[in-house]
Amino acid sequence: MIRTVKLTKIFRTDEVETTALNEVSFEINKGEFVAIMGPSGCGKSTLLNILGLLDNPSEGEYFFLDNEAAKFSEKQRARLRKQNIGFVFQNFNLIDELTVFENVELPLIYLGMHAKDRKARVEEVLEQMQMSHRKKHFPLQLSGGQQQRVAVSRAVIAKPSLILADEPTGNLDSVHGEEVMNLLVDLNQNGTTIIIVTHSQRDAEYSQRVVRLFDGQIVTENIRQRVL
Repeated sequence: MIRTVKLTKIFRTDEVETTALNEVSFEINKGEFVAIMGPSGCGKSTLLNILGLLDNPSEGEYFFLDNEAAKFSEKQRARLRKQNIGFVFQNFNLIDELTVFENVELPLIYLGMHAKDRKARVEEVLEQMQMSHRKKHFPLQLSGGQQQRVAVSRAVIAKPSLILADEPTGNLDSVHGEEVMNLLVDLNQNGTTIIIVTHSQRDAEYSQRVVRLFDGQIVTENIRQRVL
């Protein structure tokens, strides 16, 4: 599903040049659950942004679903992204002025789905995520765990083949964090490829493979038995 070849990202200002990623090469197969770990500033979020087609590398190749996407324009990346990738963020990134239902529905509006079909799909996902009883509430009326459930609902609503999660339990207590990780495991067991960026060793234990970054380079890759 994903293959990078000597992926490099350099950020430049008038006076400073910073190498965030330095010739990163690896593959992720369809259906895998991969955790990317490393200290702050090691390039984890930069890598996730490129894998999620939110940014282009400075050098190297990035193949996503057999598309060589490294040099895609923003319009090309947006088209491929909205059809195939769902995002879950540490800060939830919900729109406070929209209800739970409206937040989850939003990606389907961007895809141009008919209103009747949107309603049925949102109702189905909220039922799966045990959030139907909160569909008319606004984000600020929910607990952190409930907000992240809504964020996961929004991420899966368009049935993406890949979900990227950036510190998905970072703002949650251990109980709600475990709930969110179990949701991601369930999605993975139903065929969705999952990539998480995390500082949490506990969260990484839910994955099948751990990739560790340091100074923009992969230093280790470990295949492991995940927690069930």
